[in-house]
Amino acid sequence: MPEDFVLLSEVVPDIILEIRYYSTYNFVGARVDGYEAPVAIMTKKAASALKEVSDELIARGYCLKVFDAYRPQKAVSHFVRWAEDLDDVKMKPSFYPDVDKSRLFELGYIMELSGHSRGSTVDLTLVEIATGKELDMGGPFDWFGELSHPDYQNISDAQKANRTILRDAMLRHGFNPLESEWWHFTLAEEPYPDTYFNFPIKLY
Repeated sequence: MPEDFVLLSEVVPDIILEIRYYSTYNFVGARVDGYEAPVAIMTKKAASALKEVSDELIARGYCLKVFDAYRPQKAVSHFVRWAEDLDDVKMKPSFYPDVDKSRLFELGYIMELSGHSRGSTVDLTLVEIATGKELDMGGPFDWFGELSHPDYQNISDAQKANRTILRDAMLRHGFNPLESEWWHFTLAEEPYPDTYFNFPIKLY
């Protein structure tokens, strides 16, 4: 692991980790290349900013649950190979029931490069500390469709409010949102804006 990266749990000990690409419950339906341990890694700068987000939200009764952070380039390449195999649709009902797999590149759901590989992007949601339950965001992580857009309107006021809690906290501490995924944020002043890393995710 490069010197400027860190295990996220060492900087933000209160986070919950549910590293989906280490598991088989993801749109590929298998552990993804490069995920050798169920841990999250980020640049030190991004992890420090996320600690500020966590501290603010804990004071309000919420903690962060992280699905993915740094993602090796080999994992992105795994996604590309999976997307090119149009016969493998075993996870379609759970993640992209309304989208033909042949259109995943065209629609921008799968790309050959990911901001995650630069080390300062994170996919996350909120958990209510009192109940231990995820907040209802009106749609699940990694859903391929308009339901995932942060400004999607056909959800309840409570679900919109939950998305806003997460989004506003991330914005206050220097992260930029993505217009197509309510869970995805990138540090605005990321230290490696043009570098795509490929070291594996493991305990260092």
